[in-house]
Amino acid sequence: MTNPLRPHGRSRAPLPPAGPPADGLPAPRSSEPPRQAAGAAAPAAGTGGRRDAFFDNAKYLAIVLVAMGHVWQPLTGDSRAAETLYMVVYTFHMPAFVIISGYFSRGFDMRPDRLRRLVTGVAVPYVVFEVAYSLFKRWGDGDPAHPISLLDPWYLTWFLVALFAWRLTTPLWKVVRWPLPLALGIAVLASVSPDIGDDLDLQRILQFLPFFVIGLLMKPEHFRLMRRREVRVLSVPVLAAALAVAYWAGPRMNSAWFYHRDSAQELGAPWWAGIVMTLALFGCSMVLTACFFAWVPGRRTWFTALGAGTLYGYLLHGFLVQGSRFWDWYDVFPWVREPLGMVLVTLLAAAVVTALCTSPVRRAFRCVMEPGMEWAFRRGASGG
Repeated sequence: MTNPLRPHGRSRAPLPPAGPPADGLPAPRSSEPPRQAAGAAAPAAGTGGRRDAFFDNAKYLAIVLVAMGHVWQPLTGDSRAAETLYMVVYTFHMPAFVIISGYFSRGFDMRPDRLRRLVTGVAVPYVVFEVAYSLFKRWGDGDPAHPISLLDPWYLTWFLVALFAWRLTTPLWKVVRWPLPLALGIAVLASVSPDIGDDLDLQRILQFLPFFVIGLLMKPEHFRLMRRREVRVLSVPVLAAALAVAYWAGPRMNSAWFYHRDSAQELGAPWWAGIVMTLALFGCSMVLTACFFAWVPGRRTWFTALGAGTLYGYLLHGFLVQGSRFWDWYDVFPWVREPLGMVLVTLLAAAVVTALCTSPVRRAFRCVMEPGMEWAFRRGASGG
């Protein structure tokens, strides 16, 4: 994360056209080449059918922020600084993931090979990890009554359900006249509808939907625009202002608004607050996501290849995060609540999620993350 960024004005390989979705979290591919061998480095940007370093870098940095946010959460009650960082990061880290997901879903249609990839790369990992997380909670939390239900995603698996649903709706967003206003309207209606319930985490699917639609609408030049030098310079005071606002708002605001999993009424607010907060958070998230993209390196770095393994890091680090809650690690090791301890646990989170994105881990878990499952599909299902 300390690699120097390439200054604006130097030659830079163009972003490739958006391609069909890859397995799991969106992989930056402009076509559907054969699956890379585990651990293979991502090819250089701008070559047809190859990975683009910018998006791999963005995915890796976003997953590091996800892990940091998870370890900060138990510290927010003791540290105003941790609460501030937590609120700022939660404003944009998942929107950034969802936008990239939408961008690389632009080529999705109901073609058999793409439906097969949707099943093997999204649906199967969801089933496997929903069951695994539920069993882990039964064992680690001493909760034998915790249900195993594919209709009620627990913890991190909500994103896989959402990605599955969003991609299936992609053809619709290609034909409607005003896709973004429609998506925002749906998100607003969801935020004032407490009767939606918890099935498939539908609140999150609907409230994060505008970010997916934004990704579908984006073009390579939009990402190039965000990476201009003047945008990077402007992002510094914007981020400073966001930190100041978060520091002020921390004790006054319910952080559950950032999760987008409840209606306003369920958060103890009047119904009209759902409209205001949905639109306000959408604007804040877009601004901070643009600031994040502005500082993502466009060239290959030491962590570029790790961007291909972010689904592994995302799902696997959840066991450690939940284990820290089940076994009260923050009480067993009280030093983590001291300033130096917070820094150390932050670095530890970054190191652990980085290790979980590496080639050995990907090889070990590929059978459940990216199964071939040739036996389950007709012969023509993998063709174009």
